[in-house]
Amino acid sequence: MALISVVIPVYRVEAYLADCLDSVLGQPGDLEVVAVDDASDDGCAAILADYAARDDRLRVVTLARNSGLGAARNAGLAAATGEFVWFVDSDDWLPAGSIAAATERLRATDPDVLVLGYGRVYSDGRVETHLPGVEADVRTDRPVTLATAPRLVEHLWLACTKIFRRSALPVAFPTGWYEDVAFVLPALLAAERIVLLDRDCYAYRQRDRQITRTVDERHFDVFLQWDRVFAFMDADPDRYAAARPAVFRRMIWHCLQVLGHEQRIARSRRRAYFLRVSAQYRRHEPTAGAPMPGGNEGVKQRLVAAGAYNLYEGLMAAWNVRKRLSGGRRPAPVAPTSAPPQRETVSG
Repeated sequence: MALISVVIPVYRVEAYLADCLDSVLGQPGDLEVVAVDDASDDGCAAILADYAARDDRLRVVTLARNSGLGAARNAGLAAATGEFVWFVDSDDWLPAGSIAAATERLRATDPDVLVLGYGRVYSDGRVETHLPGVEADVRTDRPVTLATAPRLVEHLWLACTKIFRRSALPVAFPTGWYEDVAFVLPALLAAERIVLLDRDCYAYRQRDRQITRTVDERHFDVFLQWDRVFAFMDADPDRYAAARPAVFRRMIWHCLQVLGHEQRIARSRRRAYFLRVSAQYRRHEPTAGAPMPGGNEGVKQRLVAAGAYNLYEGLMAAWNVRKRLSGGRRPAPVAPTSAPPQRETVSG
């Protein structure tokens, strides 16, 4: 049995697939690679067949019809035999030395989840590095849990930047967009040993045509995925009580991030989306409340708590004007008010 099963879902990535496979198979390591052809209708099948003929560490699973990223990952997970599983997207790649560094940490610490640093790689060559220990202010020299290190939720919940003990995974990938939320967070919540590796081990390509930059009604799926996370915690509330405030606060932050991208939510749907965020706030707020962030983020969350869409949109417009006038710099934080405004009454 291999130490690591690398699962690579494949769909319409003919231009990137060879680079991804080279970056994985070109590194030494105790691993198997399971590529899932999600009925890709370009040249990916031929590329996979060529690589599989030359390297017996690669196995190809072919789906009869296109089923989406979550289903493709689940198919790869079902075929995997390794002790740990690493989901790698086929338009990304692993920097040199990543597998060796991850293997060393896995063998030394025996975690349920290994959280890796990663780099956002932009088309102009810029690389924006994100390290979990630094971002979450969590020590990397000992295992933690989400209860003891709740700020770990501030490190993005990409499945690709985590290596999971296969036998410890509590859920499969769900359907819908933002599926990583409802897979990664339950895995982190359930993990008894989370280890952090502050090294850039994953190159996360920022493509101009990613779905997150597409106006689509399916961005509303973000609420369904977060509902699944809270349903997971509600099944054992005492166990997850300590982490719930941090998860709640991150949910509101994430939902507002989606709203903040003009390329995601159509203008005609912004009010409906905002009111869904407000409903999520009331539905999932911890009984004892959750600490309110400071600065602009705290102002936005207070407006969400009050359902004050008109005030929120007015404030966003004012901030955008200030940002343009300041040459693109973020506006200075606004001191939070002592109490949220009264909830707006909205018909329809």
